[in-house]
Amino acid sequence: MKAALLLLVLAAPAHAACRSETFAGASYTICEAEKGDDVRLFLNDASGEKYASFDRVNEAVGGKLVFAMNAGMYHPDRRPVGLYVEDGNAESKLITKDTSGNFGLLPNGVFCIADDGFAVIESRAFKAKQPNCRYASQSGPMLVIDGELHPKFLEGSSYTNIRNGVGVSDDGSRAVFVISDQAVNFWDFASFMRDGLGLNNALYFDGTISRLFAPEIGRDDIGFAMGPIVGLGRRLSPVSRTKHPAYDSRQNRTTPSGQSDSPRARFPAL
Repeated sequence: MKAALLLLVLAAPAHAACRSETFAGASYTICEAEKGDDVRLFLNDASGEKYASFDRVNEAVGGKLVFAMNAGMYHPDRRPVGLYVEDGNAESKLITKDTSGNFGLLPNGVFCIADDGFAVIESRAFKAKQPNCRYASQSGPMLVIDGELHPKFLEGSSYTNIRNGVGVSDDGSRAVFVISDQAVNFWDFASFMRDGLGLNNALYFDGTISRLFAPEIGRDDIGFAMGPIVGLGRRLSPVSRTKHPAYDSRQNRTTPSGQSDSPRARFPAL
């Protein structure tokens, strides 16, 4: 059950979350989160209805979104295609078999938000490791795998699109969310992740529906209704938190977790 959360004084983010960079002649917008920041995935509201838009997520968290973007592929009814974990609850299962489309361009992978940081893990390695993720979204293809570009990407490909994805630092302390400001191919997008940003593991979120909410830089992209959404909330003073279930991927179930009293950037509970 989602418990009420007492909000205290709102503090400004410790650093600018989003910025623009140019790489190999293309422009990108980058938004970063650090370990301990309140980064969450959003899919359904309390009534079970899909959020589908940045405005509805921002309203649900009291207007405290610093940035947000679409965070994985989904079916026409906006159900996630692969594994989706929200606040410890697995709402759909991991897919490791061959499938169609960009999701099925193996290897694909999982973006994991855990208590000890972030990870991007190839899907079959994820199944073998069974990490405990408070939030997770499976998507594909992987952009960068242990420092190597996806083997099926072609340099100079004419298959271009606005694209977005996420990469993580080697120590898992940073998650770097990227959206291209113009149409790029997979090779160029992945090269920017690896060579421009130094990210050795990165995952593709989507192309056609890629969009960003980042009011501090004037971005509130419009477009089609979305499935999974990832968002960063503003920093709050330390507050007491009630216990909540943590996802145990080894049993595909939830187990009680201990209460944390460390300062965290927190959204209001939904």
